[in-house]
Amino acid sequence: MTATDEQQTATADTTTEGAADQGSLFAELIAPSTRPDPYPVFARMREQPVRQEQDGTWVVSGFDEIALLLHDPRVSSDERKSDPDVPGLSSQGQKIIQAGMAEQGLSEEEVAEVAAQPRPFILTDPPVHDRLRGSVMRQFTPERIAGLSGEVERLVDTYLDEMFDEADRSEDRVVDLVDSFSLPLPVQVICDLLGVPAEDQDRFHEWANDTAQAINPIATLSEQELVATQESVQQLDEYLAGLIEARTAEPREDLLSALITADDSGARMDPEDLVGTMLLLLVAGHETTVNLVTNTTLAMLRDPCLRERVASEPGIEVLFAEEMLRYDPPVQFRTRTTLAPIDIDGHHIPAGSSLVLALAAGSRDPRHVEDADVIVPDRRDNKHLGFGGGEHYCVGAPLARLESHVAIAALARRLEGAELVADPPPYRHNASLRGPETLEIRLPVRG
Repeated sequence: MTATDEQQTATADTTTEGAADQGSLFAELIAPSTRPDPYPVFARMREQPVRQEQDGTWVVSGFDEIALLLHDPRVSSDERKSDPDVPGLSSQGQKIIQAGMAEQGLSEEEVAEVAAQPRPFILTDPPVHDRLRGSVMRQFTPERIAGLSGEVERLVDTYLDEMFDEADRSEDRVVDLVDSFSLPLPVQVICDLLGVPAEDQDRFHEWANDTAQAINPIATLSEQELVATQESVQQLDEYLAGLIEARTAEPREDLLSALITADDSGARMDPEDLVGTMLLLLVAGHETTVNLVTNTTLAMLRDPCLRERVASEPGIEVLFAEEMLRYDPPVQFRTRTTLAPIDIDGHHIPAGSSLVLALAAGSRDPRHVEDADVIVPDRRDNKHLGFGGGEHYCVGAPLARLESHVAIAALARRLEGAELVADPPPYRHNASLRGPETLEIRLPVRG
């Protein structure tokens, strides 16, 4: 054991009393077997709201503690700033990805160049983050989102009409909600918004799934998956660079063209920043909605009384969506790095430490919310962490809310008599962006 190992072991012994008895709860959380129901593990985490894992990673699971750290300038979203001598997910992942790239024949200089490429602004800190996010928010306005409501309603009706096609209902029929509805809806909306040509939208499904793995814990991914993720990111980067070049030459009425043009402040994104921002909006613009709509539908199918209430009370879908963001959120946790030492809940977290903010655990913290493990569809004053918090609050939240409100209300009306084929359904590999991979529903005969 090295001196560093001994120091870390001593720190763990003195700052996380009782943690050894619980083992590595985060490792248990990200194991595939836990994906159908991670909430018992989150509950055990909250017994010690701030705890250090055996590999040195700090896991924070209490609502108040997470909220504090989300607003703490000593907490960085750029994990490249973590101490390489401190074991953590980001440094391990970088090493594996770089090793895979080297196996593909890239030189050390090329690997270093890729590692130094601009990142989506949610993975940066001020002042870079503030400049890029500000440019996006000046274009991603409430007015622009509200203007999409008619198109979202049209798409919801179109996809559901196809899914519930009465012409093919002489016998029970099984459909996959993810493939038929909750995935294509937000993908088409975000692609239309960004200006991605219709003929290219199918390619974005695979790219988006792969690039979303970039925020997944490295421990859940094989080396092959990590290399595949990097390859997809590179392919998407190349495609977006070409699309940016085309929109620069011939602007259109889309978000990309608006971002290319200097805004009122005179700010203009570099091409590299535009690529990173487009990649972020693509992933954030549909991943959250896919999981939110699918998780909510699963809850309604498990509890017919819940579905009936949502179907019969106009407007309740707005509160219900917020409750599902609290109860079973699309984003379960996020990782961060400490730029300076932080003392919290009686623990001393050193600079350069890897943090896991267990958002889903915090939103079910019984110290924060009454009946935390119960779905209350009309819960009021619902302060949750479903979209994160602080300066990195989800930029796509207004769009996800619009899409989910329309989708949930329509699904509640149409799902009468429908049944789950499998419960629990198979879940996606991604532990952070958690949601069913498929949600097969048996639709009854309509006489």
